Amino acid sequence: MKYFYQKDSEEILSELETSNSGLSENEAKSRLEKHGLNKLPEAPRPSAFQIFLNQFKDLIVLILIVAAVISGFTGDHESSIVIIIVLIINAILGTTQTLNAQRSVDSLKQLSVPKVKVIRNGVKQEINSEQLTVGDIIEFEAGDMIVADARIIEASSLQRLGCL
Repeated sequence: MKYFYQKDSEEILSELETSNSGLSENEAKSRLEKHGLNKLPEAPRPSAFQIFLNQFKDLIVLILIVAAVISGFTGDHESSIVIIIVLIINAILGTTQTLNAQRSVDSLKQLSVPKVKVIRNGVKQEINSEQLTVGDIIEFEAGDMIVADARIIEASSLQRLGCL
């Protein structure tokens, strides 16, 4: 079995069923449906209820829960109720802040999706890197970020950072 780096350009183009003029729009859409978006899978997020429960895992909160229970057993019900109310308010505020932070991170991720230059239907165009699919012909210029595994077909004055 030969790896992609061991094959010549024509073999790779043939194997990926593409050409130097790139994929057609229909073929790119079909491959995106088959292979999915070009992005890393995200870890499952905890639900709002799980985030709420996680607010009670802090050591100081656990100490306050124990203090509320002891206050309840010793007959000081007012202190017990006040501690519990404060803990619940704290958990609600912590949950709200966590959910807002997650939404902010999601918004920033959408703003930071890099663009990539591809050749489709023989025409160079710029697309979101998430829309890149198997068989796309990518054109790189100095300073471009490489957002997917790729095989160099043709290069002119190619350099890389020595620290990588």
